[in-house]
Amino acid sequence: MPDILELLAAEAKERVAAAKAARPLAEVRAAAQDLDAATGFPFEAALSAGGLSFICEVKKASPSKGLIAPDFPYLDIARDYQAGGAAAISVLTEPAHFLGADEYLEQIAQAAAIPVLRKDFTVDEYQLFQAKELGADAVLLIVSILSPGQLADYLGIADSLGMSCLVEAHDAAEIATALAAGARIAGVNNRNLKDFSVDNSNAANLRSLVPAGTLFVSESGVSGPEDIAPIAAAGADAVLVGEALMRAADRVAALKELRAAAKQPPPALKVCGITRLEDVAWLNEVKPEYAGFIFVPSSTRAVSKSRARTIRSRLDPAIKTVGVFADAPISEVSDAVYQGLVSAVQLHGCETSEYIRTLRPELPKNVPIIKAVAVGSPQAIVRAARLGADYLLLDNLRGGSGQAFDWDYIAQARQIAAGEGVAIPPLWLAGGLHPGNVEAARKLGPYALDVNSGVETDGVKDPAKVRQFVAGWR
Repeated sequence: MPDILELLAAEAKERVAAAKAARPLAEVRAAAQDLDAATGFPFEAALSAGGLSFICEVKKASPSKGLIAPDFPYLDIARDYQAGGAAAISVLTEPAHFLGADEYLEQIAQAAAIPVLRKDFTVDEYQLFQAKELGADAVLLIVSILSPGQLADYLGIADSLGMSCLVEAHDAAEIATALAAGARIAGVNNRNLKDFSVDNSNAANLRSLVPAGTLFVSESGVSGPEDIAPIAAAGADAVLVGEALMRAADRVAALKELRAAAKQPPPALKVCGITRLEDVAWLNEVKPEYAGFIFVPSSTRAVSKSRARTIRSRLDPAIKTVGVFADAPISEVSDAVYQGLVSAVQLHGCETSEYIRTLRPELPKNVPIIKAVAVGSPQAIVRAARLGADYLLLDNLRGGSGQAFDWDYIAQARQIAAGEGVAIPPLWLAGGLHPGNVEAARKLGPYALDVNSGVETDGVKDPAKVRQFVAGWR
């Protein structure tokens, strides 16, 4: 017996064959190409607006849930989505199992003031030209039912028509295929379309495999507001929601509730290299979660323990302090903690797993150990993950250089680690952060951002730059 997705794809091919018999490909292609191509790819623009965007689905039924909406005023549903703040509308046109219709898409596209996605099982270029004629701003391409060549060809056709493509994957290999084909929007479905089982963590677990600059969409599996927070925290650009809204008694209110749940706090922020009493005033003003004291004598931002003690006494008690050490005697590290100078330790030397195992019982249980990694390759991150620290701080090979490492290494490391059965602990991102790239850094989904020279002028912390960084961070 074929799986459900294979069945849907096979039936889609039959529908295309029937459509071609009634109206040849050349005629449909010519009609679509005669239409004006939308400028600026409105679907992509809508998902790039900032925060978590919502793609809201108009569907009457599904293979897994059967009839969802016996009463199906599809134009009213689309208007409700628009009123509730949807960024885009997804319209099912598959007729046999989702009870969709091309007319639904055509009429919604004419009535809506926001972009519309044609949700169907695309197996032939014919369907792309159909979608353009029907008024779609975007189409769905599912990696598992297309060859890499088809995927690349269909992306090119859609581009020529001014349409975007939501390229759907379900695992790491399919994401790699989507990116290699040139996908600008990568979606991860939390529902396995082979058997329709749902794993709400699937998209979040794979988020890091999609690089900055490529839009990321979490698809399916949303039942209520509690499902939105993990998606937002993972750094998704958009979420596709269907059944939860279709079954809502008040779709506008339900969508607004989901959107409110998406407004999650940003990653933690650490401002490192604090050396001056003058820095206390602006630190207490912006209130980062952490301030960093560098206890490495060779550092240009090294601070004495007596100076650190004075600064700590004047800092807002809510601001935690992190002590930065490099191959220091364990007694020196633990003394800084027990003297109340720091509430976390950061190791920037060549500390081994044995060093970390020896240090841990010398610290209170609530004091985390952060191991810095000089990231010259994805493998460096995976090796550091085996050391047993509570967190990894990813930095440039030349720490303190003000240069960022290749952030794509993070996704590559996660893929390698998954294959080797290695758990990568929560990440702090450092190295080359500044006000101009803080928003891109947030989208990588780190636990914390660690900024130092990027908010300095002539080697001194610049309050104006700090405030600019904080504006992008929050």
